[in-house]
Amino acid sequence: MKALYYPAFDQLEIRDVPQPEPAPDEVLIKVAACGLCGSELETFKNHSPRRQPPLVMGHEFCGTAAAVGAGGDESLIGKKFVSNSLIPCGRCVRCNRGDTHLCKDRQIFGMHRGGAFSEFVNVPARVLIPWPEELSAQAASLAEPLGNGVHIVNLTRHLPVKTALIIGAGPIGLMCQQALQAMRGVNTMVCDLSTGRLEVTKKLGATKVICSKDQDVAAAALAWIDGEGVDLVVDAAGSAATKRLSLAALRPGGAAVWIGLHGNTMEFDSYGVTLPEKQIFGTYAAKIEELGEALQLMQSGKVDVTSWTEAVPLEQSVAAFHRMLAPSDRDLKAVFVP
Repeated sequence: MKALYYPAFDQLEIRDVPQPEPAPDEVLIKVAACGLCGSELETFKNHSPRRQPPLVMGHEFCGTAAAVGAGGDESLIGKKFVSNSLIPCGRCVRCNRGDTHLCKDRQIFGMHRGGAFSEFVNVPARVLIPWPEELSAQAASLAEPLGNGVHIVNLTRHLPVKTALIIGAGPIGLMCQQALQAMRGVNTMVCDLSTGRLEVTKKLGATKVICSKDQDVAAAALAWIDGEGVDLVVDAAGSAATKRLSLAALRPGGAAVWIGLHGNTMEFDSYGVTLPEKQIFGTYAAKIEELGEALQLMQSGKVDVTSWTEAVPLEQSVAAFHRMLAPSDRDLKAVFVP
């Protein structure tokens, strides 16, 4: 089968690789579409040890069941599915308390096992959910990143949230923006360095956009809400500077959610968290039921994931991958289609 192969650091190629054979608990999925995630771009750019070549990456995908492992349910063959990006063990203390997305022994496609930048991929049946007929492959494959936005909404439901600042108008930022708007009716302010990306976020319903090259974002957020700051900040960029910004723009008693992974270490004013009782959440993944919520949001038309993403044939994925490493204003997200 054809695959986008990552044979060594700084190398990508289209290669014929052996088609996998499903284990007894697995389904062989013929991939219909697989999104290119920012984490995979960062992996390639920074030689991340979290994804060691040689490897086939890809964890945002949908497809059709082509075969099942020995003793598997043959009625699944021919049906269309969306896959979760991670596989929880289902046995550890975290899984038993319902935090399957935090599983101690979780596996992630394209990291711990073969990914979906390929024509076929093996998937445990328990991490598959039905792919609604109304959705295109391009949309259905993006249930996983939209699920991250849904998870952030659910993570902060205990807070009264009327206003939110989204730092970064990349794919995850746009998913979080739309989830907050659709699920909680939040007024969103979005900041980014790119004016082109800000045009997209405005079309997707942002109340206010800020070009962080030209304006002090924290001051703008404070001024927007009578000097208090916003109820919620989602840092979808993840640098030390944006994490500090997330706290500076936040009202007392509000919450900052850090989902971006651009930088790891930072210094910040801890009194500025403790005294105004600000909350900080880290998040990385969604539960499988939240992917189901994401599919419903797309089905209902409340969230748009296709007008700003680009479907790319797998044969052209090497060039598209390199283009997304140094994107133009309009290069937001590629979805590879075998």
